[in-house]
Amino acid sequence: MLLWLAEFLAQYNKGFLVFHYLTLRAILSVSTALALSLWWGPWMIEKLRSLKFGQAIRTDGPQSHLAKTGTPTMGGALILVAICVSTLLWSNLSNPYIWVVLAVMLVFGLVGWVDDYRKVVEKNPRGLPGRWKYLWQSIAGMGAAVFLYQYAKTPVETSLILPFFKSVIIPLGAFYMVLTYFVIVGASNAVNLTDGLDGLAIMPTVMVAAALAIFAYLSGNIKFAMYLHIPYVAGSGELIVICGSIIGSGLGFLWFNAYPAQVFMGDVGALALGAVLGVIAVIVRQEIVLFIMGGVFVMETVSVMLQVGSFKLTGKRIFRMAPIHHHYELKGWPETKVVVRFWIISFMLVLLGLASLKIR
Repeated sequence: MLLWLAEFLAQYNKGFLVFHYLTLRAILSVSTALALSLWWGPWMIEKLRSLKFGQAIRTDGPQSHLAKTGTPTMGGALILVAICVSTLLWSNLSNPYIWVVLAVMLVFGLVGWVDDYRKVVEKNPRGLPGRWKYLWQSIAGMGAAVFLYQYAKTPVETSLILPFFKSVIIPLGAFYMVLTYFVIVGASNAVNLTDGLDGLAIMPTVMVAAALAIFAYLSGNIKFAMYLHIPYVAGSGELIVICGSIIGSGLGFLWFNAYPAQVFMGDVGALALGAVLGVIAVIVRQEIVLFIMGGVFVMETVSVMLQVGSFKLTGKRIFRMAPIHHHYELKGWPETKVVVRFWIISFMLVLLGLASLKIR
């Protein structure tokens, strides 16, 4: 929006052309989203508290969590609003990738909001029934997959790229849509499973978004893409702006979500953020790298799958509690220690993912 204004004003003063630089708009996007989060945060927390949107805590989990009962939840709405406003202000709104990412984020956020509302307000512990949740996630994920498949201009945009290998490109054809669907829906639910401790999910999300911003910027520049042997995806560089808004809004939310949390993200934030990471990774053709960088999300998801599978098959549990962050809590680790150690793991995995740019 402001880019259009800058283009108009550039007729009178060439200095406004500086807003064409992606890096500048990314920095402004981070700053805007961060400022909005810090500004609106106290008001939104108080509003959620007045509406009695308090989190219900499981009694079979770590006993230290019982003190969190009643903490306002659904705070992920703050993140989504900040992302939308910042992105609309600083991105090139004629770029279809921006609208795809925003649409996916809002649909998944709406699904999460309904789930949270039923749990918190209607006191229905099941929330939105799983079949309905996955139905709407599937509709949004497949809708994005079909659009991106039809919008692809070159074969590489629908091929699977293997990191750390210079020239291994696997054409997917129509199977690209299936892969895209699973990446988006899988990433959404993985982040949601990770969101169980104060600050645990948001900081890895910020770190992965920062890495994806680098991939987007490089993939959208034909010279950098050719030099690094990564796919050139025309227009994908604009995604650095929305990645910047994720970083800014995520850090702003962490200000209130750090231990002891004043507000929880809820499904409205976790489902949406995970889906956004998934769709951005698909656009820049880095699904496998997302799997690496989001290793904490993968670990949390796998721990749940193993726990459920083991209990159904043998009647025994592998972990004291799943997702795995609760396992370590029940082993005696303080919550802050679990969170910081998982952050460190995320940081190292993000560095490994970025290393794939040069190790080929």
